[in-house]
Amino acid sequence: MVTMTPPAIEEVKRLIARQQEPNVGMRVGVKDGGCSGMTYDLNLDKAEPRPDDQVFEQDGVKILVDAKSHPYLDGMTIAYTHSLMGGAFEFQNPKAKGSCGCGTSFAV
Repeated sequence: MVTMTPPAIEEVKRLIARQQEPNVGMRVGVKDGGCSGMTYDLNLDKAEPRPDDQVFEQDGVKILVDAKSHPYLDGMTIAYTHSLMGGAFEFQNPKAKGSCGCGTSFAV
């Protein structure tokens, strides 16, 4: 399961509202790359699951994770923090054995 903190849920809802499109959710995945070998991939996407997707719903937000990414992300929490420079999503992944300074690249 992939979960989001309340501030992350609120930020996703804000981003979805700007899309002015019905049935949009957050697609979470991983891809090869980054300093540590894998990088997180977040995108707004149609909340219509693909055949191999795992779908989680939290406070009205659909979280879609493809089958390839799910083993790397299972148990992860996505947080959202505000700072003077803006805001950013942060990934708290218990499966990550290490990460780099950018916060979006990790090793398993």
